[in-house]
Amino acid sequence: MARARKYRLLQWGLTGFVLLIGIISIRTLSFTSRQIQVDIPDLPEPIAGAAERLAAAIRYPTISLLPIDTQAFLAFDTFLAGHFPLTDSLLRRTTIAGLSTILEWPGKQSTLSPVLLMAHKDVVPPDSASLEHWTHPPFAGKLDDTTIWGRGAIDDKGSLMAILESVELLLEEGYQPNRTVFFAFGHDEETGGSAGAAAMARWFADKNIRFEYVLDEGMLLVEDGGGGLEQPLAVIGIAEKGMLTLNLEVNTEGGHSSRPPAMTAVGILASAINKLQENPFPARLDGATRLMLDYIGPESPLPNKVALANLWLSKGIIIHQLENNPGTNAMIRTTIAPTIFRAGVKSNVLPARAQASINFRILPGDTPESVGERVEQVIDDPRIQISVEGAEDHTPPSPVSSTETLGFRVLEKTIREIFPDAVVAPGLVIAGTDSKHYQELAKGTYRFMPLRLKNEELTQFHGNDERISREDYTAMIRFYRQLVLNSCK
Repeated sequence: MARARKYRLLQWGLTGFVLLIGIISIRTLSFTSRQIQVDIPDLPEPIAGAAERLAAAIRYPTISLLPIDTQAFLAFDTFLAGHFPLTDSLLRRTTIAGLSTILEWPGKQSTLSPVLLMAHKDVVPPDSASLEHWTHPPFAGKLDDTTIWGRGAIDDKGSLMAILESVELLLEEGYQPNRTVFFAFGHDEETGGSAGAAAMARWFADKNIRFEYVLDEGMLLVEDGGGGLEQPLAVIGIAEKGMLTLNLEVNTEGGHSSRPPAMTAVGILASAINKLQENPFPARLDGATRLMLDYIGPESPLPNKVALANLWLSKGIIIHQLENNPGTNAMIRTTIAPTIFRAGVKSNVLPARAQASINFRILPGDTPESVGERVEQVIDDPRIQISVEGAEDHTPPSPVSSTETLGFRVLEKTIREIFPDAVVAPGLVIAGTDSKHYQELAKGTYRFMPLRLKNEELTQFHGNDERISREDYTAMIRFYRQLVLNSCK
């Protein structure tokens, strides 16, 4: 009797195993490519001198930190008007908040919804402590045989100048778009866009202008994009994380360091921060990140493809792998980053007050309110006062834009035309962009910069030796030209 029961259990086990293998195999075989096939178009050369013009643009120190050097921005605007004469004379220009610019390229068919391409004029200042590590001074606009060097080359004057180069080229060719194309160039994206992009968005809203799609900076074409892919990975941001900065404050009596209490104000605050870091927000594999894996999976080597095709079984393993990298970890959870600590005036004086700023990047599905509630629960210490730092640091995550819109399909097609070896996928932008101000004005809001980089080169954003190769800059110009053509077909 016992032997018969063991035999039946073995049969059931084998049947279950065969069934499991069958389910895994069927799901893997049905996990087919989502990459579209395109014909490679004829791609003209940019107008002569494009690299020289970008190098010259970099020489204008359009830093957006207060107080803003308005003369640098106004001189840069004069430079743009002088070097793109057809664009300056044939497109309608509106200046917003004195330093931001809207250009309108009227289309032949007024019934078609317009599109909006965005970039920003401002740049972050170079770190004065690291100037010696720059190969060339940040605002020298150095140009050599292969590379354009300087602050803004990729963030974001490269995009702005490539857009204008593409428009000037199309105007030289006598092209007129079927649908109206708008361009919005803000002046304070690096400080939140409240004076530039927000004001431009209100201008569009007041005129009841709604867009077929909006494209801003965001994700890139990364050569070693992960997931075992041999091809470059081009991610179109269909959503971006929100942001919240909370201030933690402790007030005590202070006193002499020779008679310290069990925990000083610094100790109490450090303990609270430690609690937050030891209790990260839960990971979630959903939304834009889940969609990204659905696009990447079919192009991956077989072991990765099997795992990504069967997330019902492998989800925990995949999350664990994503958690091991700061960039991918940020795609699956709301992150916690202590950034500023303020306390003490002298080594032998107990500080009466200790303050810290904690920056949270909020995953879609969470909210600033839910983050604040969780922080209070985790810290659970009445000695600590928690407050929101400021309105500009209190932004909810964006909605997730559809991949079934004209905007996504046009971007997907254009990327494949300019970068035919790339795997295209939707994804989540873990930083913030000016596009957040336009979210209610478009059928779809997307974030992509047509720039090919390696993972180790991503440190150039706000870092040292920011630069772009001549070849990559040419590809950017061709991308924006082709994007306008595709958007108007």
